Amino acid sequence: MNKHRYFIELAYNGTAYHGWQIQPNAITVQECLDKALSIYFRQPIASLGCGRTDTGVHAKEFYAHFDLELAQAEELRSKMPNPESSVSGINSLLPYDISVKRIFKVANDAHARFDATERAYQYHLHFHKDPFKLDRSWLYKWELDVAAMNEAAEILLVHTDFSCFSKSNTQTFTNNCKVTEARFQAGDDGLVFTIKADRFLRNMVRAVVGTLMRIGKNEISLDQFKEVIESKDRSNAGQSVPACGLYLTSVIYPYVN
Repeated sequence: MNKHRYFIELAYNGTAYHGWQIQPNAITVQECLDKALSIYFRQPIASLGCGRTDTGVHAKEFYAHFDLELAQAEELRSKMPNPESSVSGINSLLPYDISVKRIFKVANDAHARFDATERAYQYHLHFHKDPFKLDRSWLYKWELDVAAMNEAAEILLVHTDFSCFSKSNTQTFTNNCKVTEARFQAGDDGLVFTIKADRFLRNMVRAVVGTLMRIGKNEISLDQFKEVIESKDRSNAGQSVPACGLYLTSVIYPYVN
């Protein structure tokens, strides 16, 4: 048997799931995907994701890799499903809120998490009750100074240590990230915050948005926002905004088009 590595691109509505990563006594996206892959390819498969989305967080673009044992013998190989053309078959085994977009072969040392050079998230909030945005955007009913929030967001681009926005007791070796874009734009009856970086810390985006909104509510000044970052202390930053408005929207690799 030969082992080949594949990338799988998927999207999911995270409302019904306790995040991406497999957990005991809780349903996750990874658990559903691994089960579908194992059934379809008739062998145990364990995927590894490009990151970890928390409970209720969505992904418009998410990558994982998995290894597949391919038969040596021509007769067995001819009976095995072609991974690249198996999207519809795997989708039929997945819940409707998880969708596979494509599967493609990569080098055996390719890594969905460590090879990513850029990730992008968006946070959506809206100002008026809308049943079609339930669990997909955060309903926020008060006015915000968007210009001030964008001025504060630019400060993120000149810092690298974002310990103040990180969940405590994580297993990361560093809290340094290189943010290349951070801005609010008007959306459909609301705002969309876009942030891009080479990597993100656990809970970072929701904590960033919550702190920037303190600027928008005139609770802290730009100088105080800088002090929050420089303090490297999570207790000085704002509360994390709800998970329902957060989407992973893009993951970039040097060898993936």
